[in-house]
Amino acid sequence: MLAEIITIGDEILIGQIIDSNSAWIAQQLNAIGIRVKQISSVSDDRQHILTALAEAKNRADIILITGGLGPTKDDITKTTIAEYFGVGMVQNAEALENVSRIFAKYNRPLLEVNIRQADIPENCEVIINNNGTAPGMWFNHEGKIYVSMPGVPHEMMYMMEETVIPKLKATFDLPAIVHKTILTVGEGESFLAEKIADIESSLPAHIKLAYLPKLGSVRLRLSAFGNDEAALHNEADMYAAQLIKRIGRSVVTDVDVPIEKAILDEMGAQNLTLTVAESCTGGFISHLFTQHPGSSKVFLGGAVSYAYELKESILGVTNETLWGHGAVSKETVIEMVEGALRNFKSDYAIAVTGVAGPDGGTDDKPVGTVWIAVANSQKTFAHKFVFGKKRMQNIERTAITAMGMLIKLLRGNVSVD
Repeated sequence: MLAEIITIGDEILIGQIIDSNSAWIAQQLNAIGIRVKQISSVSDDRQHILTALAEAKNRADIILITGGLGPTKDDITKTTIAEYFGVGMVQNAEALENVSRIFAKYNRPLLEVNIRQADIPENCEVIINNNGTAPGMWFNHEGKIYVSMPGVPHEMMYMMEETVIPKLKATFDLPAIVHKTILTVGEGESFLAEKIADIESSLPAHIKLAYLPKLGSVRLRLSAFGNDEAALHNEADMYAAQLIKRIGRSVVTDVDVPIEKAILDEMGAQNLTLTVAESCTGGFISHLFTQHPGSSKVFLGGAVSYAYELKESILGVTNETLWGHGAVSKETVIEMVEGALRNFKSDYAIAVTGVAGPDGGTDDKPVGTVWIAVANSQKTFAHKFVFGKKRMQNIERTAITAMGMLIKLLRGNVSVD
């Protein structure tokens, strides 16, 4: 079963907002065995919308549309969909009652423009919006399902979860789909592909392997399709075990979580604590950890020590080290990580210092030069990396690489130096 997602709105095409709806919808569809064939974004233009719908019909069985359902003149999705189906508009009593209830709740006058939100194409089944005034619409036309929903993310999400997903499951005999994800760090996509080429070639036709690279890490996702969900789980687990054994130390986890959550879970299970001493990442590592509920069990905090003075006063880096070797040096990062371990009283610590860019580089320390150190009470390891010239990419890569080093230290893989 194939689906297409169409997002409508000039604000997406000019970059004013990021289309997070499509990614979320695709995840929900994939979880119930519906594969997304294409994602399209079109402007608030009648002909663009008509063309997108006509083209989607030839590619997919299910077409999900978000956006353009508001009360203003630029919101033309409903009337354009009615034109596409060749039907008129009618006022829906249930939708009007919902709009009236919401305006009465907030003691606001119900204007004519708001009343018109209850107007819908006459061939649709209304999906009541329990979190807003714009109703959703379900169409069953010539063997295809079309669903139009508001572009406001929380309204769309509730509508999908409460109504659209259950209706899709009731309408179609959907196959089972099972995903198994392996997170790796420290090895590039092409190197991994070569390393596991024979395993990938041995996969049966109903199991696919996808490579999902990010800065400093690669996620491998096995997707198994079929009718027997239990058997698919067993197969996916079997092939995942082969991949993990082959890849070895670069594997972080076989659970679909980001690296920082894997660290929190692993350290939490061992009642271990962590602190950080950040310079070039400016608190980004701390942000990654603290975005997860329950992180305080492991993550105690740390210091963002940009200036020499803070490296000295908070972390205990000596003045002689800073002026003799510079802030971006092995000597400094070792004193930073050991100072964090000592002063913040944690079991493990991470320290990073570098030239994030785009300025500030020198001949011997070009932009992208980063020193990373990890430590516990028995061992300290430091390593120099030279990344690229883009500031945010350097910050992200530094954070992921530092956490990869910490994973290796946690597991006794001491070849991180």
